[in-house]
Amino acid sequence: MDKKNFVIVNGREVEINGERNLLELIRKIGIEIPTFCYHSELSIYGACRLCLVEVQGRGIMASCSTAPEPGMVIQTDSAAIRKMRKINVELLLANHNRECPSCSRSANCTLQDLARKLGVSDVRYKQLTEKKPLDKSSPSLVRDPNKCVLCGDCVRVCAEVQTVGALDFVNRGSNAKVAPAFERGLCDVECVNCGQCAAVCPTGAIVPKSNTEEVWNAIHDPSKKVVVQVAPAVRVGLGDMFGMGTGENVARQMVRALKLMGFDAVYDTCFAADMTIFEEATELLDRISNNKPMPMFTSCCPAWIKFVETFYPELLPNVSSTRSPQQIFGSVARKTLPAKMNVKDEDLVVVSIMPCTAKKFEAKLDKFTHEGRPDVDYVLTTIELAQMIESMGINLKDLEGEAFDMPLGFSTGAGVIFGATGGVMEAALRFAVEKISGKELESVDFKDVRGLEGRKEAEYDVNGTKVRVAVVHGLGNARKLIEDMKAGKVAYDFIEVMACPGGCVAGGGQPISTVDNFRTKRASGLYKTDKERQLQKSQDNYLVEECYNECMGGHAGSHEAHEALHTHYQNRNLIFDARSTILRGKDEKLTDICVVLSTKGDTSKGQAFLGEVVNMVRANGLENKVNIEIAYSPKELDANLVYAVIGDKNVNTTLAEAVEIAKKCLA
Repeated sequence: MDKKNFVIVNGREVEINGERNLLELIRKIGIEIPTFCYHSELSIYGACRLCLVEVQGRGIMASCSTAPEPGMVIQTDSAAIRKMRKINVELLLANHNRECPSCSRSANCTLQDLARKLGVSDVRYKQLTEKKPLDKSSPSLVRDPNKCVLCGDCVRVCAEVQTVGALDFVNRGSNAKVAPAFERGLCDVECVNCGQCAAVCPTGAIVPKSNTEEVWNAIHDPSKKVVVQVAPAVRVGLGDMFGMGTGENVARQMVRALKLMGFDAVYDTCFAADMTIFEEATELLDRISNNKPMPMFTSCCPAWIKFVETFYPELLPNVSSTRSPQQIFGSVARKTLPAKMNVKDEDLVVVSIMPCTAKKFEAKLDKFTHEGRPDVDYVLTTIELAQMIESMGINLKDLEGEAFDMPLGFSTGAGVIFGATGGVMEAALRFAVEKISGKELESVDFKDVRGLEGRKEAEYDVNGTKVRVAVVHGLGNARKLIEDMKAGKVAYDFIEVMACPGGCVAGGGQPISTVDNFRTKRASGLYKTDKERQLQKSQDNYLVEECYNECMGGHAGSHEAHEALHTHYQNRNLIFDARSTILRGKDEKLTDICVVLSTKGDTSKGQAFLGEVVNMVRANGLENKVNIEIAYSPKELDANLVYAVIGDKNVNTTLAEAVEIAKKCLA
């Protein structure tokens, strides 16, 4: 071996083999150097100053931002390094909300773990900053600036991996903090609710919003029947919280735990995933046959849907109108379960357990509420489920298994693999290829669309019909694919997008894992379950067919199915540069009306609408009941339309229609 390609770490020779920095090189030999701000998938930031090492002749340096060079002599621990690390952790703790027992990250907090490992038993520094208010505006996430250690992980994952940029650093020096633009709430900026910021946050400064208390209240209400659906990725993530193998399918123990907790019935979202394939693949075949907008994008991921609504609304006609499996289940449950369970509609509570924080946002959308009742009442993440199980004193490992309840608990292998990137595409191909060819598939495996490559492409020739497909995961990869399409570099017929890297198995509501290749292991658990199923194609789910016959018009694509299982989308392409207040009332509860004008020489009907609204408010003596603002957007706006947010509705319509909407809102 070439001795020139070695460094000396703690007296031991270590070969340099393409590592980006000393941190990666040292971890390779089993020495875990502490760090907050380092993630191998993100850019190197070097802010926390915990990964210090001493390089002979150069002094103490940050190992994450120092490239290895042959001949380096490195010491990873010394009295000076230990003292500096300890002081750095003390300083972080000094301005950190230390209410650890009540923090949702208490059992999995990097700051707490490092303080213990470094022997920080006392914080000698005075807390100087005042307590800041929590941002609870998002239905998906809670942001606590009092726990932020300025590591920048959330900023980088949002900008670099997701290309959304909903968070950034604000101010300088001791006043520096992480916040959305203009320090508004997460719900008021371009956040897509994916939760990847929560997945990388080491201290609980951003966490999924909890709905556990509402669910417990429903379970303990004797007048309610509480049913629950469980997404496929949950069964291969939940075990991580109970010391079980990464990627192990714990579905049967989980069902037993849910029954012990008091749920009246436990169903499988994979049933709804099979139904999703009936609708989505039928829609794809219809688009191919009738020259409708192509390519078609999948619609299962609500974070992806909000991303395209915000950044690429011109592509909304290309997004499948099929609802996500969560919302399909909610619709089917509302239609079928009250009669089966002998319960009034208003006394049926539908709970979802999802690997995803964006599902909380999705369930609260007005379009999924009928007669004042949401199709899905509450959404819990995998982490919340684990906390509820622990609070009951249930040891998941020791439970005997139990099966899902029928009929909404029966599914094929195609429904199970929805949780991995490429899974929706593969399930749809199993359906579509068989329908186009008119022959039963000899093999149901479409392995070209599996794996963790950022973009996977394949082309299939089916009876002379060429079907070009692509799969992307991570919204940055989705953006690159869309830009390549717009530039004419690529062309496809069908595209699957999942917002989270790796798909739902690594969603923002899943347990945070430090296991190498945890995404691959969780996905493997789903593919293994697929292979163990007697049925592996959605079209073979006879209970889905029975459901169609019972209440969905008899077949996929029927009028009844379209009403119950499809949806529409909203143009959210209004990202504001700034706002100014025109009129703000003094009442505690105000009706918000925000008129959007363009910074590029506005020619829209916004100013005319603003005049109408102000006159209407004054004529009716409503000055103390409204908050009227102007928002400035960097985008060009249609000269014939009004762009506004009226109450909780985004509006882009004619002046006359906008005035009518405002009248109803003010009434």
